[in-house]
Amino acid sequence: MNKICALEAYQASPQPSQKHSTYFDIYDRIFSEYQNKKITFVEVGVQAGGSLFMWKKFFGDRARIIGIDLNPDAKKWEKDGFEIYIGSQSDPAFWEKFISDVGTIDVFLDDGGHTYIQQIITTELLLDNISDGGVLVVEDTHTSYMDGFGDRNLSFINYVKVWIEIINTRFEAFNKKQEDTRVWSIEIFESIVAFRINKKASKLKSELLWNIKPEKELKDFRDADQTYIKENLEELNNKINQAFSIYKDS
Repeated sequence: MNKICALEAYQASPQPSQKHSTYFDIYDRIFSEYQNKKITFVEVGVQAGGSLFMWKKFFGDRARIIGIDLNPDAKKWEKDGFEIYIGSQSDPAFWEKFISDVGTIDVFLDDGGHTYIQQIITTELLLDNISDGGVLVVEDTHTSYMDGFGDRNLSFINYVKVWIEIINTRFEAFNKKQEDTRVWSIEIFESIVAFRINKKASKLKSELLWNIKPEKELKDFRDADQTYIKENLEELNNKINQAFSIYKDS
């Protein structure tokens, strides 16, 4: 069966929908592997209904499309074959009931209220319910750099940074064992973060392997660069400081 790109599906939707122009290439990258498959797709944030039709077009007729919104008027889209739930994404009780009703989710997209509490609570409560091989995606993460969406110390991007630490501290050399294996990998794009689930890979023990064992011990040259670093430390630090700056000098 032929696949359609996200932008084409968006343009073909019979109802209004507002999306940022940078999102469509990202959608194709993240979601194309799920097209024309029997999946459960959930989107938080229905608005005028246009995105529901977009995702139905994009994923194909085998997909189960579910929308979540705070506006009770969104229930009208059930007449078009979509499942609609009305509730707050900040409410753990809502998610408990939703998970009980819907079951495992393959693709989850948060395009809801974009506050840090909404984004973090939604992610934390849904990760365990994403299928093995599935993905949870949060949109509009640029709000982490904007006023009016919560305590910036507890922004969604700061939460993502915690996940980067969690994933990297699974390395076998660390004495304290990292127990949180819910997320295998994170992909970060402009305004979008994708959490990928691979249960076997995320629980795999990190061990040092040789494809072929060398006959004699190899000399370690890792310290050989220290003389150059010491002699050029000021220049190197300037480049490092620039690397840690969000806005680069022209």
